[in-house]
Amino acid sequence: MCKHFWPAVTIVFFAASSTSAENSAPTPSSVFPPWRGETPPAADTGVPFTVPEVNNMPDFHGNPTTAEFVVFAGGNYFFVLKELVEAFQRQKPELRGRIFFETIPPGIIERQLENRNTITVGNLTLSIQPDVVQAGEQRIAALIEKGVLQGPPLRFVKNSLAIMVKKGNPKNIRSLEDLARPGVRLANPNPETEGITRQIRAALEQAGGQELVREVYETKVKTGEAFLTEIHHRQTPLWIMQGKVDAGLTWISEPRYQMMIGHPIDFVPIAPEDEHEDIQAAAIATNARNPGAARDWLAFLRSDEAKSALEKFGMTRLH
Repeated sequence: MCKHFWPAVTIVFFAASSTSAENSAPTPSSVFPPWRGETPPAADTGVPFTVPEVNNMPDFHGNPTTAEFVVFAGGNYFFVLKELVEAFQRQKPELRGRIFFETIPPGIIERQLENRNTITVGNLTLSIQPDVVQAGEQRIAALIEKGVLQGPPLRFVKNSLAIMVKKGNPKNIRSLEDLARPGVRLANPNPETEGITRQIRAALEQAGGQELVREVYETKVKTGEAFLTEIHHRQTPLWIMQGKVDAGLTWISEPRYQMMIGHPIDFVPIAPEDEHEDIQAAAIATNARNPGAARDWLAFLRSDEAKSALEKFGMTRLH
């Protein structure tokens, strides 16, 4: 069964160039996504036309015009989706090369769903009905309540916070309180689009009260020592490698991935007493075009193979 959504379009995607804040900061094209291992999953990829920093849409995977199964996933574990999709295709070879998946901020996914599954990046506008949506359990529960998704949801993995830093930790950041030090520049996940900000604010308050929350998320933003991300899981390591920032709170899986692919990134664990975990959930879309494959996908997420792939990056299985 082959589904056709929109005809082929010409993509012209302009990404804003960033200027390094330190003359010695690395700026090779390899710091820009798509990163090592992020290969297109489409059956026929046609003509390659990926140009780092200009034409590079790393969070849209596959061919939407021939897709027979579609997943919208919050982007904080984008690096494991490819491995999960490949494993799922081994179980369902009829879907090989015909899976499309997005790995963008969950707040943007929710807006996309509210806008008839339509999103525009640069000059490309894409409309495609998902079969499965994955995000934090609170957002998934809210989308079920709205009737966008079907319950019950599958809670399948949890993630912990960490402070992402440059390799060697040149600013000697050791705790959440150190993020408030003058001269420490931060990448802050955007509260409007990133569910992780709930856990970050809670952890900051646990460590230093509302004063620490205000310093990190208000004062530093106003003084130009903190920047709000638009694509949290991509921009934090990119900005660190470019020398724009010194640190950023992320899920621990994210610096682990960066280290695995050889980027000059490290992390500082959060003190156990300040830790706030998040549970990721998945649910079938109410208007899913392939509900059978969607049910199979949820069953696959419960499998040891899927859980082992997630645990490799520091995430913890729930079942």
